[in-house]
Amino acid sequence: MSVPSLLFKKEAFVWVLLLVFSCKSLENKPVTIPPGFDWQGHRGARGLAPENSVPGFLRALEFAQITTLELDLAVSKDHQLIVSHEPWFNADICLRPDGSRIPAAEAEKVFLYQLTATEIRAYDCGRLRHPRFPEQIPQPAHKPTLREVVEAVRTAYPNRPVRWNIEIKSRPEWDGIRTPPVDTFARLVVAEIAALGLQGACTVQSFDPRALRAVRALSPDLTLALLVENVLSPAKNLERLGFTPAIYSPYHALVKASTVRFCRQKGMKLIPWTVNDTPTMRRLIQLGVDGIITDYPNRTP
Repeated sequence: MSVPSLLFKKEAFVWVLLLVFSCKSLENKPVTIPPGFDWQGHRGARGLAPENSVPGFLRALEFAQITTLELDLAVSKDHQLIVSHEPWFNADICLRPDGSRIPAAEAEKVFLYQLTATEIRAYDCGRLRHPRFPEQIPQPAHKPTLREVVEAVRTAYPNRPVRWNIEIKSRPEWDGIRTPPVDTFARLVVAEIAALGLQGACTVQSFDPRALRAVRALSPDLTLALLVENVLSPAKNLERLGFTPAIYSPYHALVKASTVRFCRQKGMKLIPWTVNDTPTMRRLIQLGVDGIITDYPNRTP
């Protein structure tokens, strides 16, 4: 190894140490939550209740700081919008209609897009505690439709303003197999948002740039968020998308001071996911993010 490379390695190591100490310093500082900060319950309250379920969304709203309910959408055979993270039944949390476990090898072979909403409803996805969330309290729950969730929230909290963060779960290789073609998926989402009167109270988010472009073409006034889990720069991700969305939503570990500056320059809000520990929440708020998506609505810095 040459001397210049040794020096470079040493400088890089020092830089990493400085970055770690800087982050730790931010994590330990007291924070003031700015007005309008957007606390989002991820899949409802996944850390406390079955994910993407009516009980889970109502549980999230028991915490006054929650302003937005985050959820995922799949589509049934009869073109109902089903609230589900995967377009199949997760074997870790779902049971067959007869109450038996779903073998992991078979789970991804039964797509929601092959079943009607009524058939999907017969599966239980709440009685098994998610293995990653020991605080979660199991209870019977099915995969509901988007309409069912919105109506349940409106009934339980008639006077509470609630925002919705609705994710289109699509990928090119899923088109027509696990989900409808992305343009059809986008049309279904835009139509249901309008039918439920959510246009001014929702965000449509996706990792799939095609989905966001399709929604924008159908309803230019809807608030859109680009979800990001890659290590590309924000500028490169916007170039791939083809326009500047209202919200940039990366995995929380990707957020740096430069990310905040870039979003400010572009007029975008910055809302990272999924942040479950208070030191990280504290660091991100100190950096200047506009909201946080969390599995634990009971945890605040």
